[in-house]
Amino acid sequence: MNNAPPPKATAKSWVGLAVLVLPLLLITIDGTVLILGLPAISAELRPTGVEQLWMIDIYSLVLAGLLVAMSTVGDRFGRRRNLLIGAVVFAMASVIGALATAPWMLISARALLGVGGAIMMPSTLSLVRNMFLDRQQRRYAMAVWAAMASVGAAVGPILGGWVIETFSWQAAFLLNIPVMIVLLVLGPILLPESRNPALRKIDVLSVVLSFVGMIGVVYAIKSLTGGKELGLGLAALVIGLIGIVLFVRRQLMLPTPLMDVRLFKVRYFRGAVIADLLSIFAMVGALVALVQHLQLVQGLNPLQASLWLIPQAIFAAAAAFLAAVLVKRILPAYVITVGLLIASLGFGLTIFLTPTSGPVLIATALALVSLGAGMGLALSNDIIMSSVTPERAGQAAATSETAYEVGTTLGTAVLGGVLVAWYTRAVTAGTDTLGLTASSTERASSTMAEALLVASEVGGSNGAAVLEVAKTAFTDAITITGIAGAGIMVLAAIWALVTLRGAAANKDLAAEHEHEL
Repeated sequence: MNNAPPPKATAKSWVGLAVLVLPLLLITIDGTVLILGLPAISAELRPTGVEQLWMIDIYSLVLAGLLVAMSTVGDRFGRRRNLLIGAVVFAMASVIGALATAPWMLISARALLGVGGAIMMPSTLSLVRNMFLDRQQRRYAMAVWAAMASVGAAVGPILGGWVIETFSWQAAFLLNIPVMIVLLVLGPILLPESRNPALRKIDVLSVVLSFVGMIGVVYAIKSLTGGKELGLGLAALVIGLIGIVLFVRRQLMLPTPLMDVRLFKVRYFRGAVIADLLSIFAMVGALVALVQHLQLVQGLNPLQASLWLIPQAIFAAAAAFLAAVLVKRILPAYVITVGLLIASLGFGLTIFLTPTSGPVLIATALALVSLGAGMGLALSNDIIMSSVTPERAGQAAATSETAYEVGTTLGTAVLGGVLVAWYTRAVTAGTDTLGLTASSTERASSTMAEALLVASEVGGSNGAAVLEVAKTAFTDAITITGIAGAGIMVLAAIWALVTLRGAAANKDLAAEHEHEL
């Protein structure tokens, strides 16, 4: 048995890491960049409430559906090559998004962005695992990776607000292109190629089953939480669950599976992945709602709203490095648990939210959520990648990122659906006595942005009443969503404490559990 310490990373590896996090930053930015653009997009493209949700979550849906397949493609043909191909697709999709003139065009562009992101994202994490073999160096490299993921999600609305206010919502797509060019130029120079030599072929049926399973389940959740097309939603749920079950069974039979589900036998791996999924689920659902409150209820323009999100971005960037320092003295399970409880406290602040609340309350809530969740995500990702050997890095990366994107999609679909359903019911009931036409009532109850337009068109005391009802309904819906987010974070904290206890920062987790696979 070779007990020699793993080689240290070189200066080139650290510079390569800086290039490697560029696509990650953009992938996570694109998950949230349109949040502040929704009012402008609504005014220009006039999407329905359902179309608005699809504009946001089709990106994460496609990402989640393709991540597993694309990680295997990268393992087979080369992770760096996959990264560069994904950059080309991402750039092309960005151009299409900037040229969109109808809701379906924008939704299609976001879906294609998801394809490009799915091609690139597994390569970012698996290349980090293969470039940094020393555990301590890898922990800091993973802190950088996690910080960029958190910063991307936090900076998305800020960047989007500045770009939309200064230029237009179309310009938010064009920002991707120069970064992709930098990646295409420097990637071949600074990033090493790596692949799994044991992987000989890709099982096409597994790709189909994984995609059908993910699409079916998430579509069902969107339909059922929205209270529309219940029959179709139930059918999609059945098809999706059947697809997932068949996918798992097939993976257990294949000598080289598309996703190595046996990894879930490892307690630390299983615990960290599920903790990630739960925390992202809660975080994304609240982010969309709180950012829209700044604009639609408090009346801030995109640039003003984005400035109040700066504390969130700062805390998100600091969280991963704070966690990397704390874990030298405190076991990761305790740091993750405390972090997730801090995030739940941030969500809990929404019980004090009113239509007249200033932006300080929302900025504080989002900062606490970013700090706590960022600490948890940084260490859980390190545990995920450290609990497998370098050869399994692609599989572990795909599983981790699938959990991230599933959490993002579920957060938007479930908590976003709860928000829309509560708002719609409250506005419909609150405007019953105002004498609005059926069309105006339906529009006002579909989205807060439409309610602002209806209030302006109606005018007078009735218009003011519509506005007051809509603002109160939207604020109450956010409070309900925030309470749900706090509960999910507490659940994630308890899960992490139970399943990750014993995972030490200086322990070779892969060697400890390799016999279980």
